Amino acid sequence: MEQRVTLITLGVSDLARSKAFYEALGWRGQEVEETVFFQAGGLGLVLWGRDKLAADCGLEAGKADGFGGIVLAHNVRSDAEVDELLAAVERAGGTVTKPAAVNEIGFYSGAFVDPDGHAWEVARNPGFPLAEDGSVTIPDFGQAQ
Repeated sequence: MEQRVTLITLGVSDLARSKAFYEALGWRGQEVEETVFFQAGGLGLVLWGRDKLAADCGLEAGKADGFGGIVLAHNVRSDAEVDELLAAVERAGGTVTKPAAVNEIGFYSGAFVDPDGHAWEVARNPGFPLAEDGSVTIPDFGQAQ
């Protein structure tokens, strides 16, 4: 298996509500056959009905009632961008679960959940600088700092 991720699909309970939430944050996508596709840098973020997604993976759809063990991350270039994005999340109907602050590791971050409870971290982490196109490169942690 090649070391890459091409699509992240979020199982949602109300496709229209979820699409409106992400569009309120500035995302633009295409709806095709009850599925919404967003281009997100070099990968795709997909919204699809939770029951359909579970069935497609040969699973039973469970209740969406808590932390699912996955957090998506959105890195930004400034502390002000963290604050602005978390404010936009609240206006769009999401819930800020961790207000922005300097975390225990030493960088500025906060967190939110979308209307279906999918967790996101928003961070300005100088150790993971963003390229002009928004891509990030994982640093070589073996190099002397």
